[in-house]
Amino acid sequence: MSGHVAGFSRNQGMLLPYTLEEYVDEENPVRFIDAFVDCLDLKRLGFRHSEPEEVGRPPYDPADLLKLYIYGYLNQVRTSRKLERECQRNMEVMWLIKRLTPDFKTIADFRKDNVDCIKKVFTEFLCHSMELGLVGGELVSLDGAKLKAVNSKDRNLNLKTLADKLKRIEEKIETYLKEIEANDRSEEAQSPLPHVERRSKLRERIQKLREKMNQYSNLLCSLKESGENEVSLTDPDSRLMKDRGRMDVCYNTHMVVDSKNHIIVEYEATNNASDNNSLSRMAKNTKKVLRVERLEVTADKGFFSEEQVKECVDNGITPYLPEPKKSARGYAKTAGIPTPEFYEEKFLYDKTTDTYTCPAGKTLRFRHWHRNGEDKTVGLYMTDRACFTCPFFMVKCTRNKKGRVIQRWIHETVLEEMRLRIKLEPEKLELRRNLSEHPIGTIKRAFNQGYLLMKGLRKVNGEAGFTMLAYNMRRAINILGAKTLTASLG
Repeated sequence: MSGHVAGFSRNQGMLLPYTLEEYVDEENPVRFIDAFVDCLDLKRLGFRHSEPEEVGRPPYDPADLLKLYIYGYLNQVRTSRKLERECQRNMEVMWLIKRLTPDFKTIADFRKDNVDCIKKVFTEFLCHSMELGLVGGELVSLDGAKLKAVNSKDRNLNLKTLADKLKRIEEKIETYLKEIEANDRSEEAQSPLPHVERRSKLRERIQKLREKMNQYSNLLCSLKESGENEVSLTDPDSRLMKDRGRMDVCYNTHMVVDSKNHIIVEYEATNNASDNNSLSRMAKNTKKVLRVERLEVTADKGFFSEEQVKECVDNGITPYLPEPKKSARGYAKTAGIPTPEFYEEKFLYDKTTDTYTCPAGKTLRFRHWHRNGEDKTVGLYMTDRACFTCPFFMVKCTRNKKGRVIQRWIHETVLEEMRLRIKLEPEKLELRRNLSEHPIGTIKRAFNQGYLLMKGLRKVNGEAGFTMLAYNMRRAINILGAKTLTASLG
């Protein structure tokens, strides 16, 4: 009868490989990490201690610490203390950094001191990926992912919560003062010792509450002076944002993904929860990084902005964005239109005659240019009193006593061309979901990097760079293999 597979005795002498080299096979990703970092000019990229000082204690080579961090982000080991432990027990790490054992403080300081250099390393790997043909550079997708900040919701305060906290503190102080007064009256008839102790504790509590009250009052004044709506106490740059239906303190990380192999070609962490002012900037940065003359970009309706679309077109970028639909309440509020049959998109524009035709067959002609509340130049189109004889006037169409008014943006042609492109190529909008959700899902789920370890927008951008670099490396290794990638550097 066969038994279980047995291991070796811990006291038995064994002949192990003589070198670390024998523990790492040719397809191991650490060989590519090692070769890639060795190809970088760290002095040109701005890394500290790239050239050691002539005097003083020798520093660690930044190349070794960079290799350690890239390995850590590739293998879901991001904290400095965990990386310190890996240096002492992980054979791959021992091979990668030649059995160096930096302490956690040295490891943490390297990331903190070189956050501005990580984007440059990301760009270096992207350029190499482009040389290998992994990046198409024709169509990209833009999307945003919320990464949780090092700041709890309880430590995020706005004007309303600050006012509520101040009110509750005032009520508590008033309650404690009444207790002290009642305590003093009771002291006259009973032994004074317990009353003295009670009074002392109450005064200590009042003192702490007043200190907290001063802190909140200062924060409230600072918010009013700065014009901000909220303040985060642990990470001042983080903001409260909506993430998949829940509110959390986050950073909004924009990612641009190439359509060929889902490689991230550009990224930016911001504390602005809204996306509608990011399209043009991210698209122009991507076009510059890819070094192309023309570029197509697709994004969801959260990035839609008429001015941003126009700026993209002016810079050789072809956008594909769905327009947010206006709600019935919004129509009723802005134009007094009670029924969907007479929503603005139901009016047909004729470019040759520069007129609109309403669903009832009436013609609206150009009247004059106007600056609306959004500070945009629009043309006003109205009928020649035909609205007043229309059976739908004041019933299904506008309640405006002057008749129905259509506003046409001065650059509306740009949006009409985009609508036509989307109608002819609807698959590009569908492609956006496949392109953007893949890296976001990988980063948040497979890499478990949906939360941040560093504080402050500048440092968060550096940390995000490690995550994006690790994702791109994993994609390249999965496509070509570590051995092929390593050979491509030689």
